[in-house]
Amino acid sequence: MKRPHTTTWRRAALLALLVSVAIVAYTQRAYLTGSDKSGKGGSTPPRVLQLDLYNGCGKNGMAAKFTSYLRSQGFDVVEMKNYKSFNVRKTLVVDRLGNLAAAQRVAATLGLSDDHVIQQLNPDNFVDVTVIIGADYSSLRSGN
Repeated sequence: MKRPHTTTWRRAALLALLVSVAIVAYTQRAYLTGSDKSGKGGSTPPRVLQLDLYNGCGKNGMAAKFTSYLRSQGFDVVEMKNYKSFNVRKTLVVDRLGNLAAAQRVAATLGLSDDHVIQQLNPDNFVDVTVIIGADYSSLRSGN
């Protein structure tokens, strides 16, 4: 016949062990990911900016060249194609979703000043920023 206090003690020990394992697992997860999901600690990595890139200068290979460069700098270029005309004199970086700082970051990566950045907001657009490569492409930073 089992003694009642032994069973109670075993249950309490098992419960304490499970709680300890849960605390250790939670602590390790928060420490390794940098976030405890409570919103009070850690940090989340910045979201990768999505771009589309247009060749507005007409020079073959420019969209591919700058797509490759921007991807190497951590941007997600989701579309690359020719612009509606090849008469774009000055490269433009267009903010599409109201995050001007994002467009300025792309411009700076290309070696452009803020006077190359404009806003044309379109909430239906799925990219953060549009880049239109102009005839000034040779003055842009491209990793070459």
